[in-house]
Amino acid sequence: MVRLEEHTKLKYELKKQLNALREMKGSGTELISVYIPAGQAISETSNKLREEAGQASNIKSKSTRKNVTDALERIIHHLKTYGNKAPDSGVAIFCGNISDNPAKTDIALFTVFPPEPITVSLYRCDSRFFLEPLERQLAVGESYGIVVMDGREATLAELRGTQVRILHRLNSTAHAKIRKGGQSARRYERLIEESIELYYKRIGEAMDRYFLNNVKGVVVGGPGPAKDNFVKMSPFNYQIKLLGVVDTGYTDEYGVREVIAKAEEILAKQEAVVEKQLVEKFIKEVVSGGLATYGEAEVRKAIESRQASKLLISEGLTYKRAKLVDTTTGEVQWVTAKSPLELEERIKAVGGTVRVEEQKPLIDDLIDLAAQRGVEVAVISPDTAEGAQFLGSFYGIGAFLRYK
Repeated sequence: MVRLEEHTKLKYELKKQLNALREMKGSGTELISVYIPAGQAISETSNKLREEAGQASNIKSKSTRKNVTDALERIIHHLKTYGNKAPDSGVAIFCGNISDNPAKTDIALFTVFPPEPITVSLYRCDSRFFLEPLERQLAVGESYGIVVMDGREATLAELRGTQVRILHRLNSTAHAKIRKGGQSARRYERLIEESIELYYKRIGEAMDRYFLNNVKGVVVGGPGPAKDNFVKMSPFNYQIKLLGVVDTGYTDEYGVREVIAKAEEILAKQEAVVEKQLVEKFIKEVVSGGLATYGEAEVRKAIESRQASKLLISEGLTYKRAKLVDTTTGEVQWVTAKSPLELEERIKAVGGTVRVEEQKPLIDDLIDLAAQRGVEVAVISPDTAEGAQFLGSFYGIGAFLRYK
């Protein structure tokens, strides 16, 4: 089983590949997408593509016909590298003429080995690569419902991966004092009980509407006894699985965050909780002068010397690293810049006859370096409070150390 941290890294790699493929466009219907499910016989796909190559002779445009035929031949030749069966997770192959110059041809082939097994077998030829089956894998499969409530108000939210979304809010006047003459105390009490019951039913109806068949389970939280009485009454569909009840001080967004924090054992496999624990451990080590460091220079040094045991890198990191070469002396230096304008200013500051020979996103550069040195990688989402703090306060780059 792939660990969650490794899974988030694989998802980041998939997202990066899809972003690149999404930008590519054919001059005609000449970009080919082939999906091969896990374990499927390669010969089955090869035979299908040979049939398609035969039918390509009917394409009217001479250039499109040639590009499609060349792409199909290249894919068929590439399939020979897989032996008899597709890889364990299956494979998606994209091939075609991606040149933006009508006078030139650039038949390129790309392969994607996704984090989740491919379950569809298909062939598609269009002006764009067909990416939907892979895009669906980026959506987090499991989500959880959260209800925070007291006797006066309730908030319903959904936790999906690292994303928390407020779904519904409702209020009750059940516990408001009733001051009307001519009626007994028992009458007042009965009216309050009926109002409370109606309030609980409204919460249950909202849970049915938002959570039924949409979440893996629900955690209920809130201050005081109202949440316990609500759970005891269970005015929601029996198919909604109640995972647990926790105490919180609030019933709004802060209460939702409290539930996530206090229900860590219940939601132990959720990305938001795993990231929270990881970032909190990192901050604790940094503050205490323990086995952690941050910032590009320090982290790079720790990775290169294999002092680092795990790289923490924010998905929100936008910096790029560029290789500058002095065309006169041949001297090489690397600079990091947040934008093309900043890179231009850095080049001017260097002076001399300098040109940019290579550049890549800093996040990719550090992940590649970690892979070369056998250092684990955890990609941190900027969407959680802890992830945002990691990006804002520690530049989105950190590492746990084996030793000081």
